[in-house]
Amino acid sequence: MAISTQDAFRARDLLSPARRFVCICHRNPDGDAVGALLGLGLLLERHFPDTPVSFHCVDGHVPSMFHFLSAALRVQGPPLLAEGDRAIFLDCAEPKLTDMLDSHPALFDGTIPTLNIDHHPANPLFGTVNLVDPQAASSCEIVAAFADAVAWDIDGDIATCLLTGVYTDTGGLLHSNTSSTVYRTVARLLRAGARRQEIVQAVFRTAKLSTLKLWGRVLEKIELTEEGGAISAVREADFRATGADHSELTGAIDYVNAVPGMRFSLILSERGDTVKGSLRTLRDDVDVAKMASTFSGGGHRKAAGFSLKGHLKPEVRWKVVEEEAPPA
Repeated sequence: MAISTQDAFRARDLLSPARRFVCICHRNPDGDAVGALLGLGLLLERHFPDTPVSFHCVDGHVPSMFHFLSAALRVQGPPLLAEGDRAIFLDCAEPKLTDMLDSHPALFDGTIPTLNIDHHPANPLFGTVNLVDPQAASSCEIVAAFADAVAWDIDGDIATCLLTGVYTDTGGLLHSNTSSTVYRTVARLLRAGARRQEIVQAVFRTAKLSTLKLWGRVLEKIELTEEGGAISAVREADFRATGADHSELTGAIDYVNAVPGMRFSLILSERGDTVKGSLRTLRDDVDVAKMASTFSGGGHRKAAGFSLKGHLKPEVRWKVVEEEAPPA
């Protein structure tokens, strides 16, 4: 891992005098955000048993597929801050992704000491101490490395949370970001008691009927572009008709991305007065993070996203081509 031992000990020293630990992840949390949030919080409870720990996401909850993880039902909305708090940001590529930038300025202006743990290349290093490694496949990988650097032991519950993040951000160890370091982290977490089969069953082999119906609409609407893109879109009406919530769209992009010969895939989804775009690619010569940056988004070279104010409007396009004359 690229985080230094010096930075790891600076992070430990920042946390040590806390009266309370406030752990925060980004909105619409995925497996890595949830795993890092819960794993780090449980790690702090284990090594600072007399210091309260609270778990926060602006959504006020985590997707139901992650309810098998310890402390998942303890996640609440934005925190009420107090003197002596130490805030830890997990998997937040930038402050605005918490949706707390305007409502909780003390988290970002230096009033409250903060630790920033993340793996996104565009992270602006907004914490008092930053454990940010763009080479890591997941933020959970960094949490595990931090624990090892400061010699904090990891129990089975913590390891299961962290392995969930590693698995989801590598697509079950199938994505190209699955490095030798990832395999070493997986082995380390399994030795600590991570319940691998529980993760596989809950995340990869279980899907609600509403999720399957929503994914069916995504797949039905795939259009191929001349630029080599596989694009689909779902509107608020699709969520209502299938009974699915927004978090159930997670994972559908991997199926869109499986269309042979495509340079990239994109799913657009309405979320109230906002349209969210999720981009993926399997190619080394395509940088979807650069594509997302055009719309003030970001992410990684092969997985990125953006959000825009507005709504989706369907458009029908037709092209007239002249029929070629048959050969003489």
